[in-house]
Amino acid sequence: MSEHIARFPEPNGTERPAKKLSERPTIHPSAIIRDSVIGGWTDIGPHSHIVESTFGDYSYAAGDASIIYADVGKYCSIASHVRINPGNHPMGRVTQHHMTYRRVQYGLGETDDLAFFDWRREHRCSIGHDVWLGHGAIVMPGVRIGTGAVVGSGAVVTKDVEPYTIVVGVPARPIRKRFPESVVERILASAWWEWDRETLEARFAELLDLDLFLAAEQR
Repeated sequence: MSEHIARFPEPNGTERPAKKLSERPTIHPSAIIRDSVIGGWTDIGPHSHIVESTFGDYSYAAGDASIIYADVGKYCSIASHVRINPGNHPMGRVTQHHMTYRRVQYGLGETDDLAFFDWRREHRCSIGHDVWLGHGAIVMPGVRIGTGAVVGSGAVVTKDVEPYTIVVGVPARPIRKRFPESVVERILASAWWEWDRETLEARFAELLDLDLFLAAEQR
């Protein structure tokens, strides 16, 4: 027998208040963050993992995201199960198994191969402002994604992506620009993502209407 379910589990007599963000990062208790700088008005979803990275104001990670050795700009939308900078293995060695650099846990050395981890750190990823990474997207080590770009769900990004470009597929390939190049140049020149909170609130309506925004920037 079918049954309409309005809510499960039941709220035990009290409604859970809607999530409200603030200047302090909102971080789910199950997330893990190590040696990273997290901006204000951010939202880090469940089971996300951020290591030695920066995460800009107003950006969010929906959940189960892995962000390693990366710089994420402001206002970025990171869907669930995105991975930025997955670990490389030493393919030039006889074996590429991680026992070759995680030696301590295998009893094969008193220290790990720190030089190998430094090599990984040298291949940081860079994500511009207002970038949307779709569900399950992977950004490979060292890749730079420009401001305003869109990465389709399941895409594997192996090369740099130009600003305001939509890329899809494996490996990711550009399919079109979001706007004409002349418009892209004007949005980039505005650097609206650097607005302070007062300006954001005062000009918020412009961010919903491209023509209104461009007209305001022309004044």
